[in-house]
Amino acid sequence: MLSFADLNRSIGSVPGPVVARLRRVDTGRGREDLFRIQLPALLTDLAHQARVESITASSAMEGIVVPDLARAAQILEGKAPVLRTRSEQEFAGYRAALDYLFTEDWRPLNVGLLLHLRKLLFEQTPGGGRAFKSSDNLVVDRSPDGSVEVRFVPVPAAQTPYFTSELVARFNAASATGEHHPLLLIGLFVLDLLTIHPFDDGNGRVVRALTNALLEQAGHGVGRYVSIEQLIASRADDYYAALLASTHGWHDEANDAWPWLEYFVDLVALAYETLESRAAADRSGGTKQERVRDYVLHQAPLVFRIADIRAALPGISDQTIRLTLDALKSQERIASGGTGRSAVWRRRSHS
Repeated sequence: MLSFADLNRSIGSVPGPVVARLRRVDTGRGREDLFRIQLPALLTDLAHQARVESITASSAMEGIVVPDLARAAQILEGKAPVLRTRSEQEFAGYRAALDYLFTEDWRPLNVGLLLHLRKLLFEQTPGGGRAFKSSDNLVVDRSPDGSVEVRFVPVPAAQTPYFTSELVARFNAASATGEHHPLLLIGLFVLDLLTIHPFDDGNGRVVRALTNALLEQAGHGVGRYVSIEQLIASRADDYYAALLASTHGWHDEANDAWPWLEYFVDLVALAYETLESRAAADRSGGTKQERVRDYVLHQAPLVFRIADIRAALPGISDQTIRLTLDALKSQERIASGGTGRSAVWRRRSHS
């Protein structure tokens, strides 16, 4: 809550580069509304893709991986009759938390919502629950050699309910005034909640899932169509470095929130840029096979998989992708290696 104790200190003077990126975000918000009217089919495809990427990426950041892709798909669809491992249980838990935020009327933001998300996250695991942390915790970095370095010290367990309740109340009050850009307030809320670290486990996942909902509540629904979690995971070092920089001095109300806020605003701006590039590709004309051909020959990595094409060109079926790849292979523009899920493709040097 401490970032909200004095908002003039925290965000009273917004750096010029952040102002520019906020304008870019607001422009993206307007285009998002337009895409909903003009490209509903594309957004439906993107929403399905973003859901899968978000659940997979946010889980993987915590070492939770379901390596069997068919098994992971079964869990994502809620069709796995038995969850066999702890990873599968927590994978299903993030699915439940994210789906709740995207399909249910979760408003208003309150402490009960945070506890419910934590309950959903661990509902399938033995001993799962919804309580705040029972003992003091530390956030640490573990090196490959086994050494441990403390990243920051969260709020003591005894003070966690009070700090969390105050944070929610102050965030809601600040949001209601309209005096500050909602993205900055959401960024501060995320920073403070991660620093309070209210749970024994699952803090990052609860906050990442909730970020999507808070953005949508503020009118920025881009997290439905572009996975914020995937963007975070793709540059995880920047995510952790920004958090670390903005937690120094937090307990004394002497921290600098801008390293984290600059990262956070840039993250949302990147999500809008990604959405716009995918919308532009959908509008670019030409047949779907021509779009696959152009991507493979001019944009794809030198070595790529069908999954790379699927991610870059949502809305195009695997059958169309394979037909195009077969045609390019017969023309000796690309070569293939492996079979099934392990198959890879490579552009030939003369292409």
